[in-house]
Amino acid sequence: MILACHHISKEYPENIVLRDITFHLEKGDKAAVIGINGAGKTTLLRIIMGEETADEGTVSFERDCSIGYLAQNQDLSSDRTVYEEVLSVKQYLIDMEARLGMYERQMDVLKGEALTETIAAYTDLLHAFERENGYAYRGEVTGVLKGLGFTQAEYDQPVATLSGGQRTRVALSKLLIGKPDLIMLDEPTNHLDMNSIRWLETYLSNYKGTVLIVSHDRYFLDKTVSKIVELENGRCMLFNGNYSVYAERKKALREQQYHAYLNNQAQIRHQEEVIEKLRRFNREKSIRRAESREKLLQKTEVLEKPVDIRDDMHLVFTPCIKSGREVLSVEDLAKSYGEKQLFSGISFKIRRGEHVALIGDNGTGKSTILGILNEVVAPDRGIIRLGTNVHIGYYDQEHHVLHNDKTVFEEISDEYPAMNNTQIRSLLASFLFTGEEVFKRVGDLSGGEKGRVSLAKLMLSKANFLILDEPTNHLDLVSKEVLENALNSYEGTVLYVSHDRYFINRTASRILSLTQKVLLNYPGNNAEKAPERFIGNYDFYLEKSAQVEEALLENAYRDGQGTADLSLLTPGNSSSGKTEKAAASAPGKRVPSGAEVSASGSPEKQSWAQQKEEQARLRKAANDLRKCEDKIAAFEEEIASIEEQMALPENYSNAGKLAGLHDRKEQIEEELAGLYEQWETLSEQV
Repeated sequence: MILACHHISKEYPENIVLRDITFHLEKGDKAAVIGINGAGKTTLLRIIMGEETADEGTVSFERDCSIGYLAQNQDLSSDRTVYEEVLSVKQYLIDMEARLGMYERQMDVLKGEALTETIAAYTDLLHAFERENGYAYRGEVTGVLKGLGFTQAEYDQPVATLSGGQRTRVALSKLLIGKPDLIMLDEPTNHLDMNSIRWLETYLSNYKGTVLIVSHDRYFLDKTVSKIVELENGRCMLFNGNYSVYAERKKALREQQYHAYLNNQAQIRHQEEVIEKLRRFNREKSIRRAESREKLLQKTEVLEKPVDIRDDMHLVFTPCIKSGREVLSVEDLAKSYGEKQLFSGISFKIRRGEHVALIGDNGTGKSTILGILNEVVAPDRGIIRLGTNVHIGYYDQEHHVLHNDKTVFEEISDEYPAMNNTQIRSLLASFLFTGEEVFKRVGDLSGGEKGRVSLAKLMLSKANFLILDEPTNHLDLVSKEVLENALNSYEGTVLYVSHDRYFINRTASRILSLTQKVLLNYPGNNAEKAPERFIGNYDFYLEKSAQVEEALLENAYRDGQGTADLSLLTPGNSSSGKTEKAAASAPGKRVPSGAEVSASGSPEKQSWAQQKEEQARLRKAANDLRKCEDKIAAFEEEIASIEEQMALPENYSNAGKLAGLHDRKEQIEEELAGLYEQWETLSEQV
């Protein structure tokens, strides 16, 4: 057991955050702490790290356990460059390398006993250096930096000049390079683009240590964790499985608890009614029976009513008018900032009713495109045409549409003066602002609260074309689901930028991928093709983009070395299965059963036939055993080769290649498990 939380409780003046939180993690566990905003997730991590003190309970770690903690906001100040800052984690290897160099220089001049002692010290240090993978640490640093989205040009950038998001990525790089026994990450995907998130998923999935994550990224949790620690109303509940498994089990558990509560209440009401009727009889015997039932009723366990999940944010988008069929047409759009060109030659169309997700790496200009469409940013060139009766509603991830000096109430009343106080309060209550909360200054709100105010204004706009920039940022899991449901029932048109792949999966009908300054409309790789030819969510986009990469790799391999063996890329594709099926379906073939053979001759012939049959069976088993051992050896060699490839710096930062190698390794390991069982059976037979 690497981490154990025993009966952790934490209370603030007007809020009990944690009550009797108890759970533990074993070595190699990948777990997530989830809950709505304010559930105490970050507080729990801070208590585990000793940054806050629990009112009750204890936290214990395995002896000599090393811990790496990434907080949401990093106060990282340094005079070093990005590369130097991350490399500093390996300072002990740099020092070892320097000492090895010193020993090498000394060995050139020393003689006799001094030389012998130096050689011994050098040998011991060299073995320690090799055990720590000393020859690869610089490549490892480069691989992690590339994987987390740093470009070569940013390696020499001083840390002091970085943005908050970049500093968080530097801190995450240092943490991963340090390889602690326990990694704790608080919202690690907030400042990563999709490729970096996919790389981090693969890294954490293969990580040998224990991982504890706080995240609202449901797709990320599905890919990385196998245990969920849920915080709800201060209580803790543990679920095995990823987020999707948790969501299904949680839903079933809620229904089960609610039905149990209803049954319990019905039984209590029934007993009370019976008691009341018995007392009405006003006879000695009936009164005694009523008293007996009352005693039993007092002993009956009264179940608490399950606390309703906080899904009472009411969000409904209703278009004011139906737009024309063609909502938006963009031709040859380009934008640069100084010498840096974000994109050029961008052309696409959006038609009524489409829900389009614009995705791409950080810095490719996704938010800039939305800003241009809303006339907040001026393009360098390009033609933008809006269709007939198109009314835009814009959601800005920085919430520039809000006024920090106004109250929440004023933000609505000033924008929509026709609404009276009751209507405004009712609206704000539907977005979880009640009582005095409506008089909070917008500037004092959290990111999630600002998001809810922006969504309220967006709903009131009754726009028929919603343009959303990272709408799920700072929203908790429940609010995200409310937004998803609202968009899925919306009859207008939507264009949005998001890194939330789970959200994209549920809401997008088409994906525009802004990659390497080219807008790719899948299927195909031609920006001139009509985007409506692609229909699909994020998973479908991944499948199609992977097929394109696969085809390109196959063509490159065929051109350079011959034909590629695509069967390695197709799980479960084996020629042996086809042979077996063909044999089973061959007409006119009938193999006699053992009973038919035994009944066909004398006892002597039966004995001889049985001996021959047993010998044949043993020969076949021995042959199968040899083939099985050969397969096991081949697969083990392939796994070793894959692990070597995964350790190469050029592959370390290639999320797609790394994911492919990881998937192939998992496939081989699954097949090996079956082969090991087969080997045991065959060994017993032989």
